[in-house]
Amino acid sequence: MSKLFSPYALGPLQLANRIAIAPMCQYSAEQGLPTDWHMIHLGHLALSGAALLIIEATAVTEEGRITPGDLGLWSDAHRDALQPVIAAIRCHSPIKVGIQLAHAGRKASSAVPWEGGANIPPDAPGGWQTVAPSSVAHADGETVPLALDAAGLQRIKQGFVDAALRAHALGLDAIELHGAHGYLLHEFLSPLSNRREDDYGGPLENRMRFPLEVFEAVRAAVPEMCVGMRISATDWVEGGWEIEQSAVFARALEARGCHFIHVSSGGVSPLQKIPVGAGYQIAFAERIKRETSMPTIGVGLITEPQQAEHILQSGQADMVALARAMLYNPRWPWHAAAELGAQVAAPPQYWRSQPHQYKALFGETKLGQR
Repeated sequence: MSKLFSPYALGPLQLANRIAIAPMCQYSAEQGLPTDWHMIHLGHLALSGAALLIIEATAVTEEGRITPGDLGLWSDAHRDALQPVIAAIRCHSPIKVGIQLAHAGRKASSAVPWEGGANIPPDAPGGWQTVAPSSVAHADGETVPLALDAAGLQRIKQGFVDAALRAHALGLDAIELHGAHGYLLHEFLSPLSNRREDDYGGPLENRMRFPLEVFEAVRAAVPEMCVGMRISATDWVEGGWEIEQSAVFARALEARGCHFIHVSSGGVSPLQKIPVGAGYQIAFAERIKRETSMPTIGVGLITEPQQAEHILQSGQADMVALARAMLYNPRWPWHAAAELGAQVAAPPQYWRSQPHQYKALFGETKLGQR
């Protein structure tokens, strides 16, 4: 049997297979509110046959957006605007739906990628003042962020809690806290971006403090929900955050009831040197999986069904997450199931689409109901 298409559980969340759709920013919101694009984009991904769809990085405060086009969940109006999208998915797909809650920290106030992605200064149209653990810019010439004081830390932590409560009110199945890619929680972890001299800076225990406080607060606010975290296992910069520290952080998350860890890398510094290649981050997931008993999600240029199957069969990760490969081929799980001799969920409107040689692809019961 294919392990990729075997059932799995992330804490309380039961999944039909081990394929997740990783959160992918669309930069198409208006003042943080979803648009028709989100209905179309999330709707067609919900029909993919994957077990879990994680909605893109969603800002917990207005200044926490990466770009002016980022999705947000910092008010009840944002919750209400997202509700029809979730309702449509629930109506037509059994997929489980999670959301990635995020704050961009010093990497906020940026242009959307197709407009260059550059930092927008606070005094320029569409720009705003960024905040971070320390007053250290992400790159030369970019906005110097304001270092967060105690009140600022509490405000952002409460933003995560309030957004989690709205996610729960929406009936979402999981929350992933964004602790990767150089955004705020990762900025606290990395010594490259955290130069604080108080209880939130310096030694590893202190640098982990705020991300762990945020996790604990969210976990306490929605105790019945599946809550996990995405991390960057390494900064790919000498003297930065690396896998040994990630393993310590992962064990600390596990001790606090974390349901899963989603292992990525990079993003905190333009000096990073990333050896990109097929499955280039899987070794990090394998290390975290070996050091903890938490469900571990591997990601990073996973494009082929046999590659994904090998990752699971060899014990490198418990699930795989696809991002760009899923955008390029939104029916990737269908094709993977056909190749691996498995079955996948599909809407009845599409049952007649399966090629004759894969006549059992969508399940014998469903076929018999035509």
